[in-house]
Amino acid sequence: MIRLIAALASALLLSGCFFLGGGGGASYSGYVQRAGMYLSSTDVDNSCISPKLRSVIASFERKFGNKIVVNSGYRDPIRNIIGGGEDSSYHMRCMAVDFFIPGVNKGQLIAFAMRNEQVGGLGCYPGRNFIHVDVRDRPRGWKKPVTFSGC
Repeated sequence: MIRLIAALASALLLSGCFFLGGGGGASYSGYVQRAGMYLSSTDVDNSCISPKLRSVIASFERKFGNKIVVNSGYRDPIRNIIGGGEDSSYHMRCMAVDFFIPGVNKGQLIAFAMRNEQVGGLGCYPGRNFIHVDVRDRPRGWKKPVTFSGC
């Protein structure tokens, strides 16, 4: 019996159908999964994410026990214009993502980002369910991220 349970648990883990994270059983049905990440649509490009940004993403996933869902990742210059991004957008440098975590209040994400020393920039977008984080260098002496867009 124990071997059967162990075999089933291994099969679930290897198939990617089971996420060890708890956090209230968030639902990821309807999201695209690519390269180990959940994306809000097939248009989201997560092909280029810097190692430092991956570390920030992992810190949110550890804190809240669930995977993030990326609304916007890498943007080429044309996609950046269409998306209304700034000319110097960190999305074009593989250093920013807009995301949410199913079942986690946006205010909790903002509060964690404000305490997270790895987060260089934070956008909060009133009326939207996601936040923006980037890994820019903070200005000298800053203890919190550079904030914009409603934070």
